[in-house]
Amino acid sequence: MPPSEFIPIAEENGLVRSLGVWVLRRACMDAVTWDKPCRVAVNVSAVQFMDANLPRLVHEVLIETGLPPQRLELELTETALIKDKGRSLHIIGQIKALGVGLALDDFGSGYSSLETLRSFPFDKIKLDRAFVDGIESDRQSKAIVRAVLALGKSLDIPVLAEGIETDEQMSVLRLEGCDEGQGYLLGRPSPIGDLAQNRQPAQSDTPRHQRVA
Repeated sequence: MPPSEFIPIAEENGLVRSLGVWVLRRACMDAVTWDKPCRVAVNVSAVQFMDANLPRLVHEVLIETGLPPQRLELELTETALIKDKGRSLHIIGQIKALGVGLALDDFGSGYSSLETLRSFPFDKIKLDRAFVDGIESDRQSKAIVRAVLALGKSLDIPVLAEGIETDEQMSVLRLEGCDEGQGYLLGRPSPIGDLAQNRQPAQSDTPRHQRVA
């Protein structure tokens, strides 16, 4: 069952906060056991993000698990930010002060705008998979990807392309200078033990992410 199905149900039933706490704690607990000091990325829902206690929770989990803050990256969608910009900036500032990284997830979908990148101090842009699908043959998709990559370089923010499933897509992204990639071509969901044992030197900071350029 994909997150697009169970996350809305959890939000409607008021379970997403407790689910988010469990995921954050479990991800940090697992990451601290890895032989290599790799980062772990954790998605944060819009409901969870607007909880004023989120920075304190993150701090407590880091202390409890012993995971260095620079090894944790929280992924947010723009939907989580636009409801209350001032509140969002305050929460993000507290999380950044802990040393935790922040990634803008699914960039290019929904309400994504340049204003978000200007206003919020993100450490990474995750380009939505919709623009990667067909990039090897669709001129418009390639033009959009190229523009986002140029924007990322101008702002000194690395760009990760989501949904890479073919060698052709990977080749185009390499040629365009994409920083990192994620998708079934690079790795499929696996038990945490298998991921820890099968890591390759070329892979980057999270088990299902890989350097492209």
